[in-house]
Amino acid sequence: MRTLLVSALVALLGLTACNATKSGKRYTRDETAALLKRLEVVSLELGEFPFEGPSAVVDGDTIKVKGLQASLRLLAIDTEETFKHDDERQAYAAGWEQYKKAVRGNSPRPVKFATPMGDEAKHFAQAFFDGVDSVRLERDHPGEIRDYYGRYLAYVFVKKNGEWVNYNVEAVKAGWSPYFVKYGRSRRFHKEFLEAQKAAQAAKLGIWSDQGEHYPDYPERLKWWSDREATITRFEKAMEESPNDYIALTRWDAMIKLEQKLDTTVTLLGAVTDVRFGEKGPSVVKLSRNRGNDFDVVFFDKDVLLNSGIQFKKGEYVQVRGLIKKYRDPYRNTDKLQLQVSLPGQVLAPSAELEKLLGSEQADAVKAPSQEGD
Repeated sequence: MRTLLVSALVALLGLTACNATKSGKRYTRDETAALLKRLEVVSLELGEFPFEGPSAVVDGDTIKVKGLQASLRLLAIDTEETFKHDDERQAYAAGWEQYKKAVRGNSPRPVKFATPMGDEAKHFAQAFFDGVDSVRLERDHPGEIRDYYGRYLAYVFVKKNGEWVNYNVEAVKAGWSPYFVKYGRSRRFHKEFLEAQKAAQAAKLGIWSDQGEHYPDYPERLKWWSDREATITRFEKAMEESPNDYIALTRWDAMIKLEQKLDTTVTLLGAVTDVRFGEKGPSVVKLSRNRGNDFDVVFFDKDVLLNSGIQFKKGEYVQVRGLIKKYRDPYRNTDKLQLQVSLPGQVLAPSAELEKLLGSEQADAVKAPSQEGD
């Protein structure tokens, strides 16, 4: 299993033995493999990595380290997008008010889009890392290794005046990012991020300024992220109390644990990426693991799915309880694991839409996972 994991990571990252850096340094296959091995370790502290200063900054919340083509996604921050394409610049040039209205369109949720504040956040990061040739990387949880797009998740520390400084916290403190809890709160630096955001808001720095062209809907974003964070925190608390019954699909070993739980009942946490209603066969809800490799939650009774409310939760985290089964994929000729759900109450996915459709009394009945079918 370890060999397969390492092979998959190498393929995913697209590592190369001839990745030249600005200084002309070429990393051999062995050197690259050594860097990868350190990132693969299930640990909080990953150690120091070679860095190339401002040129290694992709944007305000994404950087690269030497020897690896894959970028790092920095935890608990979400700076605004930078302008990368001509069509974005042309749309912005037509006028800020028109631009931000057009990019939001009819989306019920706030959207990400390029802003001048996003470019400024990148400039802040470039200045912060100026002259830096080494960074220290740490994780928030040993099992949370990569995000949906395969990027390693990390806090990045830089030594300044003899002390290690957490860039992630500093970006929030300077007002270039909110405390980003959409994928869960920081388990290690929650207090520091809260204090940093409070200070930036009080001083009206960056995105909290009354001036400047930045996202206009941060109150809405913060509320949305907070709701998602509450779902994740509730699940993780239950997982601590019953580690054998609760499995988070975001953990690197989720599939290993699910294989061990075959033909038993477990509770999963995952974000809904798609809902596919079966006309003759079962309906399937896709929960995110990584791009192109989602996990199937199967409903043999379409009414069970409809009454669960999970169809309203696309893009949101849900808690689903069911039976782990294995089936043969006829198209890929491989065995796949799936979670089979038989009762609406096995899905913890209440929603405003559901409450309107069912009425408050019936909606309350689907808010707590049923223990039946265990």
